Amino acid sequence: MKSIRDGFGEALVEIGHKNPDVVVLTADLAESTRVKEFAEAFPDRFFQVGVAEQALVTVAAGMALAGKIPFTTSYAVFSPGRTWEQIKITAALNDVPVKIIGAHAGFGASMYGATHQSLEDIALMRVIPNMVVVSPCDYEEAKKATISIAGNGKPSYLRLARQESPELTTPLRQGFEGQEFEIGKANTLYEGRDPQVAIIGCGPILSEALSAAKDLKEMGIETIVINNHTIKPIDDIAITNAARICEAIVTVEEHQIMGGLGSAVSEVVCQTHPVPIEFIGVHDCFGESSLDPMELWEKFGLKSKNIVEAVKKVLARKNA
Repeated sequence: MKSIRDGFGEALVEIGHKNPDVVVLTADLAESTRVKEFAEAFPDRFFQVGVAEQALVTVAAGMALAGKIPFTTSYAVFSPGRTWEQIKITAALNDVPVKIIGAHAGFGASMYGATHQSLEDIALMRVIPNMVVVSPCDYEEAKKATISIAGNGKPSYLRLARQESPELTTPLRQGFEGQEFEIGKANTLYEGRDPQVAIIGCGPILSEALSAAKDLKEMGIETIVINNHTIKPIDDIAITNAARICEAIVTVEEHQIMGGLGSAVSEVVCQTHPVPIEFIGVHDCFGESSLDPMELWEKFGLKSKNIVEAVKKVLARKNA
């Protein structure tokens, strides 16, 4: 169990040592967004703008136009939630490499209630032209994603969970072949023999998808579990192949089902190989307060048992 945001913070320091053009800006959240170590290592390249999120993005865009690679950090509910216009006009319209890091995404800020729970950020960001949108599933993938967006030359959104979560991917270290990470290329976490349903997800909720796949296997139902970490540009080849192989899909996300990963997958499938789809996510409602995000996963139907039921439902539609 490791925190996704810790993976981001550690990778950022590594990048800072290698690339002097990388700068970091935050809106009074250096500790929570894990950029405090970068600030200590590179004080001349760290900028605390205070509680001024719209200025945070605008200043970063100016730095990017001057040749820097700025990473901006805040809670996702504030950025992109409060900074959407600045992201669109100053970063994306100019197509400059501003990196928007949205921390405490999903139900991560559970104890602060609905006002601080970002369940719409993927939808907000994926509609912006030129924007790359990535939602890593664990600590290691957060490190890989941070390194990737640092060098992609594009405005990019990185969605980070707050809570610790299981490690689902393998590290990339010298002399060790770990699981590769490439923006826009989905990874298969599990593939059963003659799979009947593809479970496609992003973020730490994929741990529930893998648990569901295990339970389904015991019931005689084989699945593919796909880690679709990049929502934009989406891996339409992998999604279409999964649709053709399985003829049924369940999408899984800690986000509103409207406009998020499920919508993105549907857009691909309806144009390439239409199949029945069921959606696990938040169904058009706000969150609520809880000391534990897992209580909210239970409350809003994001657990493995809910995925199992969705698989049964989509199979019934497939076989009707």
